[in-house]
Amino acid sequence: MSQIESAVQAEQWHKEPLAIVVIGASGDLAKKKTFPSLFNLWLSNLLPKNCVIYGYARSSMTDEAFRKKIFPFLAKNGDEQLVMAARRFLESLCFYGNGASYSDQESFARVKTHLDSWFEGKSYNKLFYFAIPPTAFGHATSAVHGVFYLSSGRKSSWLRIIVEKPFGRDLRSCLQLGEEMSSYFSENHLFRIDHYLGKEMVQNLLVFRFGNIYFEQLLNREKVARITISFKEDIGTQGRGGYFDNFGIIRDIIQNHLIQVLSLLTMEAPVRIDGKGAGKHIRDAKVALLKAIIPPSPDDCLLGQYRGYLDDETISNKQSACPTFAVIIMSINNPRWAGVPIVLKAGKALDERKAEISVQFKKPPAGAFLFGHEKGPLQNELFIRLQPNEAIYLKTNVKSPGFDSRPIQSELAISYHNQFKNFSTHGSNPDAYTRLIMSVLRNKQHEFVRSDELITSWEIFTPLLHAIEQNPKRFKPTIYEPGSQGPLEEDAFVQEKCGSIVDQIDAKMRSKIPSFLSRL
Repeated sequence: MSQIESAVQAEQWHKEPLAIVVIGASGDLAKKKTFPSLFNLWLSNLLPKNCVIYGYARSSMTDEAFRKKIFPFLAKNGDEQLVMAARRFLESLCFYGNGASYSDQESFARVKTHLDSWFEGKSYNKLFYFAIPPTAFGHATSAVHGVFYLSSGRKSSWLRIIVEKPFGRDLRSCLQLGEEMSSYFSENHLFRIDHYLGKEMVQNLLVFRFGNIYFEQLLNREKVARITISFKEDIGTQGRGGYFDNFGIIRDIIQNHLIQVLSLLTMEAPVRIDGKGAGKHIRDAKVALLKAIIPPSPDDCLLGQYRGYLDDETISNKQSACPTFAVIIMSINNPRWAGVPIVLKAGKALDERKAEISVQFKKPPAGAFLFGHEKGPLQNELFIRLQPNEAIYLKTNVKSPGFDSRPIQSELAISYHNQFKNFSTHGSNPDAYTRLIMSVLRNKQHEFVRSDELITSWEIFTPLLHAIEQNPKRFKPTIYEPGSQGPLEEDAFVQEKCGSIVDQIDAKMRSKIPSFLSRL
């Protein structure tokens, strides 16, 4: 029995009956993410023995038809044992019901009747996964509240709701959405999922920072020259352009995923990281950090759109100025980070798929004089690779081998795939959705976005988004070639905004892929 299996099975909720209801069960999110994650938990013996999973959507189909629809996403590699396990999972745990809408309380009541019968009238915990558009959140919340919450007779059982992004398009829509849901359920019932908070290296940030005295002492304005958090995809919208064109890269990636990573990287130490009250303390620290961020102006932003974006058949506006690439320069106005440029970068159809944190340190003082070299030692730089090939590496200066005494750079590195031998085996490195569903069941709220955290994030980005969208001609994105590194103007833009920092980097050295990563 694994360590996590042993820990989970000792917890009270795991001994109690559990009903999981996936609302929007016929959609892509449920098929590709939700049900595979639930299957992973079942395979790892992390779901209670007395558990049932019910799919609900508007499409009419039988239980068997629903199972056939989900099955290909559970047994992708064709492994015979996995195929047999997927069939057992679907046939023994998974059922389906449909209704006229997501507010159809009569149809939800039929689902409840089925669940009550399954559990023979006994009380059971309830987890609802909203795999539906935000426009349906209010309707579904009302139905769940009316059918399941008000009729719950035993207070010792719990009801929790997982909500998927996007959480609005701007501050106003975010507040409206929050009011709709909070009128039925308090914050402790709501788990707003941002799958980046379930990634191994993002979850590692708190341990890495506050569990190592040397790094925590380095992360401040006295030592750090610049922070860059980047997200790169090597694919375009691929038929999702109709959806993407309503949001753009800032809303889709920067306002949520990257700002979450930034807050964990730069916030002050919370009172507790694990144990009682940790969820509140960690999110309090994140909100305090977010409130110190100065909202960027359009002049702090470079936008791009890859050539061919408008050829996507699902995009109706063929004159769309929707950005598929953005670089935003930000600053944090607090004693730890004042004056340190923060670069958030995200783009589609670029040269590679990669998400990474870079912390570039200042040059060693008097380095050129000490070593008798024109430039002196190169700047140290810490990289945290979020995906793919999770790794941490520090570019550090060492003496040239042999008779040469000049400093050269090498990497102090940890590759998760090399260092931790079981990291890639089944169950050892669960995907983000599997981790986060498990965290909801265990009531680990710090891995989810709290309402004030979400509101503060929208307060940062709404002025920028409105300014861009109200002046599409003035802030028209630069066209860049698919498969490139983005707009050609990016380096000059970052150099202008970040001062002389860029001049101090050896470009060849900085772009070099560490040898241990290139072998993975």
